[in-house]
Amino acid sequence: MPSPPVVWSIAGSDSGGGAGLQADLRAFAAFDVHGCTAVAAITAQNSVAIRRIDAVTPALLDAQLAALAEDMPPCVIKTGMLGSVENVRVLRAWLQRLRARGPLALVVDPIWKASSGAILADAAYRNALRELLLPLTTLLTPNRAEAAWLLELSEPLESSAIPEAAHRLLQFGSGAVAITGGDAGGALALDYLHTPQTTGWLMLPRLLTRHGHGSGCTFAAAAAAAMALGYCEADALVLAKMATHDALRHAYAVGAGPGPVLLLPGFTLTPDVLPMLWQYPRAPTLRFPALPDPHIGLYPVVDDPTWIPRCAAAGVTTLQLRIKQPASAELDDAIQTGIALARAHGVHLFINDHWPLAIRHGAWGVHLGQEDLQHADLAAIAGAGLRLGISTHSVWEVARAYAVKPSYYACGPIFPTRSKAMPWHPQGLTNLAFWSALLPAPVVAIGGLDPERAAHAIGCGASGAAVMGGVTAVVDPDQALRDYLAAIPRAPHPRTPPRFPRPTLSWHAAAPADD
Repeated sequence: MPSPPVVWSIAGSDSGGGAGLQADLRAFAAFDVHGCTAVAAITAQNSVAIRRIDAVTPALLDAQLAALAEDMPPCVIKTGMLGSVENVRVLRAWLQRLRARGPLALVVDPIWKASSGAILADAAYRNALRELLLPLTTLLTPNRAEAAWLLELSEPLESSAIPEAAHRLLQFGSGAVAITGGDAGGALALDYLHTPQTTGWLMLPRLLTRHGHGSGCTFAAAAAAAMALGYCEADALVLAKMATHDALRHAYAVGAGPGPVLLLPGFTLTPDVLPMLWQYPRAPTLRFPALPDPHIGLYPVVDDPTWIPRCAAAGVTTLQLRIKQPASAELDDAIQTGIALARAHGVHLFINDHWPLAIRHGAWGVHLGQEDLQHADLAAIAGAGLRLGISTHSVWEVARAYAVKPSYYACGPIFPTRSKAMPWHPQGLTNLAFWSALLPAPVVAIGGLDPERAAHAIGCGASGAAVMGGVTAVVDPDQALRDYLAAIPRAPHPRTPPRFPRPTLSWHAAAPADD
């Protein structure tokens, strides 16, 4: 059995067992990464108050890090309360040494104030974080109060000020920032992320519980664990949001004060913990028609309307017309012809990208890539009664599509594909089964699907198998259509609740793609 990724937590020890190193280790275990700890501060606390905090000496912290570096080097380091400016300097020196050996991510949770209200850091410590640590930070995860403290703001951050605050925090050198909203009110728990992959608001209904001790630590540690498994920053933050919500659902009382959150090993992810990701701190209020039959089966993606009668004659019921060219009279004619042919042959036709023409000519549905999703008039598409499909290639793209509540989700590439250059890692059948079980609308698999793989995709719970070159770029397309239709089961495999972690669940990208 291969060794799990190693993640270090350098933080304070919570004698009450709810936050700090104790919370970090629970989150690491839930994600199946190996957690190592270096104690930076020791607290005497319970659920009501912190009675005493003592930072460990710089020499003791240095000795802990030296011992770990000798035998158990990390791929990610997560920090919490470091206790002193001198300990920040020790950590900086070790980060420089470790990065000379190879890649190393740093997640900084800038602890300023305990949930009990006790102040844990002063101005000198804040300056040390900003000057020495943040320039080396991969991901910074302050709550709203901590973000205001880092920026030396006297007033709490309102939602309207958070995007600008995130931008300002990045000026200290961090590669990404997530300003969490656990310390704010409102019906939604709102986290704002600014990452190399995307920006926007992560949204989930706020859980009404007084037991949230350690939720900030859990969020940062979960993000660190996900990054250790290969997720990019935006993906890791979506998973951290899901994990923290699940941990809050299992929070419990112990002592007289707020009790700790609890993230269980192998925790179950259900649709109600999937956050929406959107550019505004509110979700779009759209309604797209559901598919009349959730089992799509073979879903050819063709580049010319003349394919429509041929596919329909073979028994195909749903197609996508994907013509990648700018608006023109020729394009208008092709889409109008395709829609007319689809109606004549009784098949459901999705128009890729060109939603104004789809609306104008009365298409059955529209399929959008992620870039098109940001610029299309979604309200006009919904108002025209068109079904909507959305391409997704990663966790954060799924969360953004989920905010729109489409008629179906396309997930891929499942396998390597030669149809076009794809910067995304192949997802595999395990990831496909995960999303097919988690998402509330049908999932279409796409990417590298021959008849055997298409059958496996449906067996994993996918509603449809999208195929491009496997039909349109072969010597005998009619035989290819028969082979696919014969191989694909008549109904998808029953969905079962997905569980995390999944060792192959590494949805991340080298660069963005538009479809």
